[in-house]
Amino acid sequence: MALRCCVVEQTRLDTARIQAARRVIDPIFLDTPLYLCEALERDLGCTVSIKLETANPVGSFKARGTEVVASLLADNGSRAVVCASAGNLGQALAWSGRSRGLDVTVVASRFAPAAKLDRIRALDARLELVDGDIEMARERAAAVARYDGIRLVEDSLDIETCEGAATIGLELVDTVPSFDAVLIALGGGALATGVGHVVKALAPEVEVICIQPLGAPAMTLSWRQRRVVTTDTTNTIADSVAGRHPIPEVLDDLLLVADDTVLVKEASIIAGMRMLLDRAGLVAEPSAALGIAAILEDLDRFAGQHVLTIVCGNNVDVDAYHRWVGTAPIHTS
Repeated sequence: MALRCCVVEQTRLDTARIQAARRVIDPIFLDTPLYLCEALERDLGCTVSIKLETANPVGSFKARGTEVVASLLADNGSRAVVCASAGNLGQALAWSGRSRGLDVTVVASRFAPAAKLDRIRALDARLELVDGDIEMARERAAAVARYDGIRLVEDSLDIETCEGAATIGLELVDTVPSFDAVLIALGGGALATGVGHVVKALAPEVEVICIQPLGAPAMTLSWRQRRVVTTDTTNTIADSVAGRHPIPEVLDDLLLVADDTVLVKEASIIAGMRMLLDRAGLVAEPSAALGIAAILEDLDRFAGQHVLTIVCGNNVDVDAYHRWVGTAPIHTS
């Protein structure tokens, strides 16, 4: 891809810091597989490339950010850290912290997928569960940080999490052949703003499209109305992106780098998971199938294009996964 630099105004991210982040991230999380998936083209009517962020010790992209955070904390002599997590961030911070001698506490909902909670425990983190959703977990994690006097890692608000995720963007824009659009799961916004920043800075002709479940639309509604919109509840199997309270600073960044935001139905998410399994041999958690779901819901929009989607996680409860993909028909029209 021929790159031409474009200034991305006013985002909190910095391309030079993103490039520097690669030097502190364990190489096991870098240069992840990126390939054309020809098996998807027949059903979707477009060329699909996959950036696979699951082939690593924590099964998601999140460690790119926690590696940056943990490296800075260790360099500064910190000994402990806490975060709230739907599961993936907690695993990643536990992994990054353990390798640097940090004591990690993760606060999560007791309703989070058991597989994610078990993995956090297996990585030697202290796990505290709350009787509520991710927003309640964030409140509790902030209280722990204040009481214990330790660093609170706030996914998407902390710039390190965004710039770590943005290293994916560096790997995308350095590829041949070029692509027309990148489809990015949208939750708190670290992945979307990180990758979006790099794409708009180095390959501005590429369309950045962010996808959320219809049952967890807060960030999409906020992007569309250009102001923070909160929701009272969420209703989606895509737990990794099921926030209710968008962060104003992250929304400001998203407004500058996203060309569009899309809401997709639960049935389309399940069909996308089934298609990734049947056609590509990939186990994807619901948030990782959002890109495929977006194509399925608007085949005409993407017809004939070269679309890249980031398969961003594979941490699923096995029983739930079998229920979803075992009964989901694949609809292509």
